[in-house]
Amino acid sequence: MRRGRLLFSALVVLAASQASAAGIDLSKPYGNKSGCINKNGQQVYAEDMLLLTSEAFVTVASACTFTEKKVQADGSLAVKASCQAEGEEGETPGQFTIRKSAKNAKRLVIADEDGNVMGEVSRCK
Repeated sequence: MRRGRLLFSALVVLAASQASAAGIDLSKPYGNKSGCINKNGQQVYAEDMLLLTSEAFVTVASACTFTEKKVQADGSLAVKASCQAEGEEGETPGQFTIRKSAKNAKRLVIADEDGNVMGEVSRCK
C-alpha cells in the first residue's frame, strides 16, 4: 500500500513538472526572421540571426548546445549549455533563461546569466 502511494506521488510530481514545462514549448523552432530562414541549415548570412530549438541556441557568431533544462517556479526555463564561438577553439559553459515575453505571450525572450536580453524570438512557420 505504501509503495502504491509513493508511486502515485511520483506520478503527480512528474505530471506537475510536465504541466509547468508546457508553458514554454520548444518542440518547434523559434527565431527572428533570419533565424527562421536558417532553421534547416545556413541559407543566408545575417548579423542579427537568432535561432532557438529544443536542443540549441544559435546566433551568427556562436552556437550553444543545451546540456540541462530546468523549469523554474515562474514557468521560465533555466538552461545550461556548452557553447562554441566562431573563430575560437574549444567550448565554454553558458547559462540562459528563456521566458515568455511580457509584451507578447507568443514570443520568447532569451537572456544571459546576468539578465541581459540577447533577443526575442517567435515560433518559426
